[in-house]
Amino acid sequence: MNKDLEFLTRVIDEKSAKILDANDKIWEYAELAFHETKSAALLKSILKEEGFALTEGDAGIPTCFTGTFSYGTGKPVMGILGEYDALSSLSQKAADPHKDPLKEGAPGHGCGHCALGTGALAAALAVREYLIANKKDGTIIYFGCPAEEGAGSKQFMARAGMFDDVDFVYSWHPATKNAVECNHSNAIMGANFYFKGVASHAGATPYLGRSALDAVELMNVGCNYLREHMIPEARIHYAYIDAGGTAPNVVQDHATIRYEVRSPWVYQVKELFERVKNVARGASIMTDTTFECELSMAFTEYLPNNALAAVADECLQEVGAPKWDDADYRMAKEFLNTYPATTLENIKSQIIETYGEDRLEEILERPLDSEIHPFNPDKIKLTAGSTDVGDVGYAAPTLNINIATACVGNVGHSWQMVAQSCSPLAHKGLLTAAKVLALSCIRTMDRPDVIEAAKKELHKRNGGHYTCPLPDSVEPPLDTY
Repeated sequence: MNKDLEFLTRVIDEKSAKILDANDKIWEYAELAFHETKSAALLKSILKEEGFALTEGDAGIPTCFTGTFSYGTGKPVMGILGEYDALSSLSQKAADPHKDPLKEGAPGHGCGHCALGTGALAAALAVREYLIANKKDGTIIYFGCPAEEGAGSKQFMARAGMFDDVDFVYSWHPATKNAVECNHSNAIMGANFYFKGVASHAGATPYLGRSALDAVELMNVGCNYLREHMIPEARIHYAYIDAGGTAPNVVQDHATIRYEVRSPWVYQVKELFERVKNVARGASIMTDTTFECELSMAFTEYLPNNALAAVADECLQEVGAPKWDDADYRMAKEFLNTYPATTLENIKSQIIETYGEDRLEEILERPLDSEIHPFNPDKIKLTAGSTDVGDVGYAAPTLNINIATACVGNVGHSWQMVAQSCSPLAHKGLLTAAKVLALSCIRTMDRPDVIEAAKKELHKRNGGHYTCPLPDSVEPPLDTY
């Protein structure tokens, strides 16, 4: 083992009890977007205890913060992203492969952000120790990023200039395989559409009413026809926020619907969103109602920084996959077997694509990724999801790494992911991620050529400055989630 990795491994292992306890506490808190008060407080307390200087309430978000440690000249400046928000209605007992909520309808960590935040924290602590022990110039910043599952925070942070002086940023995400992420995520925009009409008796005087609910229904019809006339990769999602009431004998004078649109590139999202707004405008005209569009979220697409990816890929190969044991494989198999037959068939197809058909039975029997999948810049694949990490990637050179914390084929945003996020699987995965992140940071800081190449790559992408997909008038929607 290389001496740098040996040092980082020792530091992370020594601090592992504190880190794993923090993971389990944040998992237990399971706080929703913009309300991660206890989770943020715990992370900040550890950073302060470990010698980091704190900022709080950054970018106008109470649960957004940074922890910074500088040594010597303070250059280069390294960033590590942490998240800690949960998802609604996913409560589930820890490490239990039987659906059994701790509290029916309560939130749960269905995307593993408890592990994400604490694994990133462990990496930041290890880099600090490395700078001190080796008398190395540099700054390490832990960015506490709330609400990734809601309206996001990183685009507001980037708009506030929080990444302007950062030389490079690393992040990771709990996953089912170990790889430097070579995905291109979709850009996204989301807004609430508030329709206002005139109430009336639906039986006696419906002609005096103007139905806001009719306007919402017609907006849905219009958007359904719009789907044929957009690019195949684009998506339009909607959900009723307010159907106007429960009395059918009333012409509903208010109704609200939320729409989110995705496309591979942010300029495509903006174009499609304007078309959705035009549909809303048409629905309003047809029903003689009024409407207001309240834009609340937008993420830029994520693209890996290839210069950073080359370094991180070497570091991931050096650290290796989490060290699973027989108990881990048994647990993973129990979780895998909770999925219905149709989902299992889809998982089998994924296994064949990733590992080959000849290994299907082997992986089904021991469904944890124990390999490292090399990064290939020629095989960047568009994924359906979206993340505000994309906005960081347009403000500073940024790279995300995926580390297995759940069974092969695990479905995200599920009770199964909640259960595994407070189990030995997540514990081993997050500690592995910490070592990869920390090693990537110290390898990159010693390579001015890599930092320069990463910045040139960024400049080619953003033209020299970050442009937030949200107008300056849009503030973080703290009370929406």
